[in-house]
Amino acid sequence: MPIGYVAERWTDFGVATAGAAAALLGLLIVAVSINLERILQFPHLPHRAAQTLILLALPLITALLLIVPGQPDAALGWEYLVLGLAAGTYLLVTDLRIPITENETRRTWLMGRLVPDAVTGGCLAVAGVTLLAQGGGGLYWLVPSVLAAFFFGLLNAWVLLVEILR
Repeated sequence: MPIGYVAERWTDFGVATAGAAAALLGLLIVAVSINLERILQFPHLPHRAAQTLILLALPLITALLLIVPGQPDAALGWEYLVLGLAAGTYLLVTDLRIPITENETRRTWLMGRLVPDAVTGGCLAVAGVTLLAQGGGGLYWLVPSVLAAFFFGLLNAWVLLVEILR
């Protein structure tokens, strides 16, 4: 069976992802706690902090599910499908409720809000579907999901730590 459909062959990826995500979540908590007063002064930044928390927690949860010993691949597929749809939908719905700020253009709003939600949650859901179908990429879809979550999570963390002080 191809490696993309055998979860036990992905444990190293899961362990590395879990470690990186846990470290980044810890750093995010420090960044938010350092700048909490400043973050609360802007109506959209508490949401951005919550979005960042979810973006960095999603790879951690994804990785922990991946390294559960003896879990059937079909169960993992369903977990990823549900998790991807739930997280992606939650992020999209909450982002659509926050109006565009005066510093954002439609393009930056789209790139900074909707793309991270769609790529992170969507690729995770696709990983679940293709793992269940045993065709279409399987666990290889975790890579863009995790990378997008890390990239956009770090970008948001930078804003919460540095940019709001300018």
